Amino acid sequence: MVRFKNRYFLCEIIFEDPRCRQLIEERTVHTSVKNAIARIHGDFGFACCSIAFSVKYLNAYTGIVLLCCRKDFYRLLGSSLPFITHLENKNQRYPCSFNTLHVGATIRTCQKFLIQYNRDQLLLLLRNCTSEADRQAIQKSVQSSVLAGEPLFESREDSDDSMEMA
Repeated sequence: MVRFKNRYFLCEIIFEDPRCRQLIEERTVHTSVKNAIARIHGDFGFACCSIAFSVKYLNAYTGIVLLCCRKDFYRLLGSSLPFITHLENKNQRYPCSFNTLHVGATIRTCQKFLIQYNRDQLLLLLRNCTSEADRQAIQKSVQSSVLAGEPLFESREDSDDSMEMA
């Protein structure tokens, strides 16, 4: 039995109007990404990426999306993401861009990266905070985001399961 290896793209969808995030569905992201691949890489790229392409996770509140494709064709997907300029839902166009945060070999590595990324974003908010009530709320969020037995600050040099290049 042969196991097919996948690559997972952890991306952030950046909208011009943040209120548009709640209107986006997995189906919308799926068709937009597949259309971008077809537009950039033609029928060959579309066929290669359509084999096992899926949207594994979409958080409409934060704009985080997890895309999955086969390892052999992940570069086709990665090179097409910058060309997505809008998402279309119910005959409405929402201008946006995709920011690739991480490419991983497993969902678990993407999850670990996302936890660290969110913690870093909370620490940036904490640094720029002006009122004491907001500061305490953000500190509580930072402390709740720490996994049991994990230090609050860790380096990102431990990329054990990260992307292979060949």
